Amino acid sequence: MGEEPGNSPLPFQERGLIRAVLKDAARDLAAVSSTPRLDAELLMAHAIGASREQLLLRHLDDPAPPGFDPLLARRRAHEPVAYITGCRAFWSIELAVGPGVLIPRPDSETLLEAAVAHFGAAGPARVLDLGTGPGTLLLAALAQWPGATGLGIDASATALDYARANAETLGLAERATFRLGDWAAGVTERFDLILANPPYVGTGEVLPVSVRDFEPPAALYAARAGLGAYHVLLPQLPARLASGGVALVEIGASQGAAVSTIAAEAGLKASILQDLGQRVRVLLCRG
Repeated sequence: MGEEPGNSPLPFQERGLIRAVLKDAARDLAAVSSTPRLDAELLMAHAIGASREQLLLRHLDDPAPPGFDPLLARRRAHEPVAYITGCRAFWSIELAVGPGVLIPRPDSETLLEAAVAHFGAAGPARVLDLGTGPGTLLLAALAQWPGATGLGIDASATALDYARANAETLGLAERATFRLGDWAAGVTERFDLILANPPYVGTGEVLPVSVRDFEPPAALYAARAGLGAYHVLLPQLPARLASGGVALVEIGASQGAAVSTIAAEAGLKASILQDLGQRVRVLLCRG
């Protein structure tokens, strides 16, 4: 019987080359990832000290490095790629990440898209990022608008260590201040742009193993069916918004109506924005 299409043995001269190892790795990762080929490429790029683009353009016919196998084993055990490589691209920047911080998601870029649509090229003067994590939203905003400065607040000292290091690496440390805190409690200044990605997963909801077992629970789960953080955060916003300012808060796909009610009760004028996948993603609030 002939070989199944796509399963025929590779020519001897291709075995052990990066292109062949990537093919095998993607097949192995299919059981643990929805993006197995991408994961394999990112891990291989990390192993050879190159970007993914450089890997694909220049290195596919190089011998696979021995350091790739341990990285692949970690991913097979569901560890997130970003923790293995120590970095994650977001918006126009790259952030160092690791255990103890929430990994930036592409869906959160919807907040930056909405901010650009509102402020245009002029941008906001002052930005507040509540639950900043490794500095994700604040540093992306400061990179977008070179004239802006901002404050990032988080309840995690570990996350703030990453945020300060990222600000230094990106050349934004003089424009970004980070502070340990509980949302906007104790903040007295008003801001043109407030950004927040609070935890919004209900404590009983099921998450992928790579998220559930590795990322910090405090950045994922919220009480009151995932709405607990909004009950604290949204009432703080009217007093923190400057005239003409907006707050952009990430929400879960099924939470639009409930979070809009909380915002209205806090005296905010709110509207719902969708992400590129047409899923509810952002609550836009005005005072």
